[in-house]
Amino acid sequence: MDSSDIQRKNIAIIGGGLVGSLNACFLAKRNFQVDIYEAREDIRVTKSARGRSINLALSYRGRQALKAIGLEDQVVSQGIPMRARMIHSLSGKKSAIPYGTKSQYILSISRENLNKDLLMAVEKYSNAKVHFGHRLVKCNPEKGVITVLGQDKVPKDVTCDLIVGCDGAFSTVRTYLMKKPRFDYSQQYIPHGYMELNIPPKNGDNKSFTCTLFMPFEEFEKLLTSSDVLDFFQKYFPDSIPLIGKQALVQDFFLLPAQSMISVKCSSFHFKSHCLLMGDAAHAIVPFFGQGMNAGFEDCLVFDELMDKFNNDFSMCLPEFSRLRIPDDHAISDLSMYNYIEMRAHVNSRWFIFRKNIERLLHAIMPSTFIPLYTMVTFSRIRYHEAVLHWYWQKKVINGGLFLLGTLIAVSGTYLLMRYKSPSPLDYLRRPSEWVTYFQNTGHVSL
Repeated sequence: MDSSDIQRKNIAIIGGGLVGSLNACFLAKRNFQVDIYEAREDIRVTKSARGRSINLALSYRGRQALKAIGLEDQVVSQGIPMRARMIHSLSGKKSAIPYGTKSQYILSISRENLNKDLLMAVEKYSNAKVHFGHRLVKCNPEKGVITVLGQDKVPKDVTCDLIVGCDGAFSTVRTYLMKKPRFDYSQQYIPHGYMELNIPPKNGDNKSFTCTLFMPFEEFEKLLTSSDVLDFFQKYFPDSIPLIGKQALVQDFFLLPAQSMISVKCSSFHFKSHCLLMGDAAHAIVPFFGQGMNAGFEDCLVFDELMDKFNNDFSMCLPEFSRLRIPDDHAISDLSMYNYIEMRAHVNSRWFIFRKNIERLLHAIMPSTFIPLYTMVTFSRIRYHEAVLHWYWQKKVINGGLFLLGTLIAVSGTYLLMRYKSPSPLDYLRRPSEWVTYFQNTGHVSL
């Protein structure tokens, strides 16, 4: 496909969030005409609503995608390194579980600031345009036509060569693909909700801290008054009250109701050579592995790599994208659900911490053979489903080793106990050869 043909290709991206705006940068670099249709107003000029997003954790996969469009250094400079997970016990004890080695960390990133940076990057391309306040009302992938409703409330048909759905977990583009034969879809809400709280900066500096409370909806529903909230935090999170402040804590808690979390899986991610799903539109996941944004950014990077491989041929790139990404994105969805259980139930377990220490020890001894699951997912581009398979193998090896060690300890202990136990007179009943000696020594027999 030559450059003149590329310039004739029009791509419509539905959704101007993180994945949509990043995708626009990748595609605009290839000289496609790119138009983003975003239902919201421009977040750079409107006041954002607090409490409806979860802070982002940027890791290796996301950084590689940003690096490919020249934004990594700018974004990383704004992030706050996080090297460990801090466990706060009810007694006040704090214990850190490192995410990786001393040199490895993830970055806490503001969703709003990152989205603004990406939109600014899109607008640097003369062949890319963002249409704010334009909502998708109809999608016809077969004909390559979408209908959008702008601020004038007049429906407008737009013809394009490729429709890319980056419109989130409740994707409108996906609802049209769901009507196609052999399109699989499933969703699952978890029983936990989340609520954002804010720790204000100290000493007047501009370094506030956003934290997120996760707990079952039924627990949220029990907290109806200010006293209920303060009593709850005093019981379970006493060290947070001085940091947040009682008045601010109550105000934040009742600002918005707890938000739900959904996991979405679908297959396929494409329709012929006309339509493609990426990010949450293809694989919304719960946030407990910190990979939602990173997986979406890697979608963009993988598609860009396929465009290189297949010389921008949509008919080759789209099916191959589905073939590669479906097992990986389903794998990270499953891992996120697994980590949801781990974080709510296992992080205080001594056995869990012991296993983590075993994994770190084996990784230090054999770094290329034993790699902790978190390291494979967060600090590499090992494919998600391959990381899962390697993790299963490692668990079998570790379990087998621990079982063998336990067996050896038990057998050795039993042997030593029997070896050094003092014999009783009854023992001689099982030793006929020693009966005569026994009776001689006790004086019951004379020869």
